[in-house]
Amino acid sequence: MIEQRRGDGSLRHLITLEGLRRDEVEALLQHSQRYVCLAGQRPVRGTALRGIQIATLFTEPSTRTRVSFELAGRRLGADVINLELQLSSRVKGESMLDTIYTLQALHFDVFVIRDAEPGVLAHVAQHVGPHVSVLSAGEAHLAHPTQGLLDALTVRQHKGRVEALRIAIVGDLLHSRVARSAYHVFRLLEAREIRLIAPPGLMPGPDEFAGCARFTTLEEGLEGVDVVMMLRIQKERFSAAALPDGAEYFARYGLTAQRLARAHADAIVMHPQPMNRGVEIASEVADGPQSVIRSQVSNGVAVRMAVLETVAAGRGA
Repeated sequence: MIEQRRGDGSLRHLITLEGLRRDEVEALLQHSQRYVCLAGQRPVRGTALRGIQIATLFTEPSTRTRVSFELAGRRLGADVINLELQLSSRVKGESMLDTIYTLQALHFDVFVIRDAEPGVLAHVAQHVGPHVSVLSAGEAHLAHPTQGLLDALTVRQHKGRVEALRIAIVGDLLHSRVARSAYHVFRLLEAREIRLIAPPGLMPGPDEFAGCARFTTLEEGLEGVDVVMMLRIQKERFSAAALPDGAEYFARYGLTAQRLARAHADAIVMHPQPMNRGVEIASEVADGPQSVIRSQVSNGVAVRMAVLETVAAGRGA
């Protein structure tokens, strides 16, 4: 595993939540809360990143993550450029490292990278200059650390704390980087119970998600939970994992108001988006009073502001 800290112990990279200490995560969540912007309020701005140059490099499509990283950097005074590498010199045969070296020569300080290939981010982090930070915007099926942090922040805002909670993560767990980062952060924050709910073809192997209870029926798994985190189902998984089609999947695993009633009356509903309404979640639930999905989106900017400021604060240390 790549070392994410500098010699003085400060956070330099954020590629995974695995291996972080609880006090580090708590500090990031507390820092993030300072930047939370409620509806109708003017966004918090600052100059902490003035003079810092940030490049976002995405080899997969993204809207929320890319835009929120851009907003986070700009609100703190950084210069931000966005590169979709499918359209850049990488398509012409230039490797990711060649692209990074080119941008590093142009004095970029932070690289925010999303890539479908496992190990790319750690490889880049091992080859950048000592003043440069690498942040994950999503890596293959392995990790999405800022999503995990914003999920934890959202839960704490609405439930007060994580420790006493039963949390259900539902859907394509096998391929989900969101689920893996959620697992790491909720386990670190000592959730009372983490439940995995998925069809057999989308349930990860026994060597992952240690300590989690596993369910293959939604009704049983949702009984008495405090948090329901739904995951997006990619339509290509239906045939690859021998799953029923969208309508049948919804009939068996879609979150409806009737199924949600099995959870605690004050349970919250989460989703990383984009949502497939009528496949993994009903619109009446996604837009209902127990949904905190829009809070997750808003918290994404706050979390990414805190992460950017934290890694930039240690430059030169």
